[in-house]
Amino acid sequence: MPVASRSRRRLPGLPGLRAALLLAAPLLALTLVLSSCSPSHDGQGSNTDPDQVDAVEAPELGACRVLAPDDVAQPSNATRTVDCSEPHTAQTYAIGNLPDSFHDVDVDDEALGAWAYKTCSSRFMAFLGADESLVMRTVVSWAWFRPSKKAWDDGARWYRCDVVGGGDKSKSYVNMPKTAKGLLLGQPSDKWVVCAVGPTVTGSVKVPCSQKHDWRAVTTIKLGENGDPYPGDRLVQVKSRDYCSGSVGAWLNYPVDYDFGYTWFHEPEWKAGNRRSVCWAKTDA
Repeated sequence: MPVASRSRRRLPGLPGLRAALLLAAPLLALTLVLSSCSPSHDGQGSNTDPDQVDAVEAPELGACRVLAPDDVAQPSNATRTVDCSEPHTAQTYAIGNLPDSFHDVDVDDEALGAWAYKTCSSRFMAFLGADESLVMRTVVSWAWFRPSKKAWDDGARWYRCDVVGGGDKSKSYVNMPKTAKGLLLGQPSDKWVVCAVGPTVTGSVKVPCSQKHDWRAVTTIKLGENGDPYPGDRLVQVKSRDYCSGSVGAWLNYPVDYDFGYTWFHEPEWKAGNRRSVCWAKTDA
């Protein structure tokens, strides 16, 4: 899990630079996939459809649902679908059959989570029309679901990826548009970009940038490639701090004095597939 620390740094030629306290909790989709790797029970979410509870056949692509954070915390989901023209907080953007290598594994095998992270995250970017950096800085995220244990025992080997209107710390989700396809193409609306309210990034409340805020997630740093070993906490922290100090300064057009924050992740998130840290700028919005 990520940690919080404090850093004070001065850029060459830029006196008085102040670094904000780091974010203590991971962002958005990453935590959703990690929590899904270790289900605590075989719940199905709220407002269930009996026909979906132990379904062996794959779910419907493009289906919309009214999901809440408690639903997303479950490894399986059978919430009734709604017409996408009606209010909804989730949309299924990817479905399919799991690779043959998962045919004989248990339903809660940890390797499923790693596979789902790579599959759902890449399709999430394509569906929204965004790159890896932008999807880590949006208020929407994704969750994935697998068959129930009974369906798994009956031979079901499908997966489902849903885009949801919130992140891992959200107490409730916002309604999504009729379709989320292309939501982040071009210059996305501040309604879908993540900002934070609070004296520091740590412990702050995450809000859309369309609301009054103190911090904006402005860029990310890539720390390695797929297959690279974890470089260690110290190197990740220092590299994130140094990059974010310059990156945020450039984004703010190099003021004499400014605050910045950064979010960095530990080895478990690295193993799940994340290779980025997030940089935050103190704003006057």
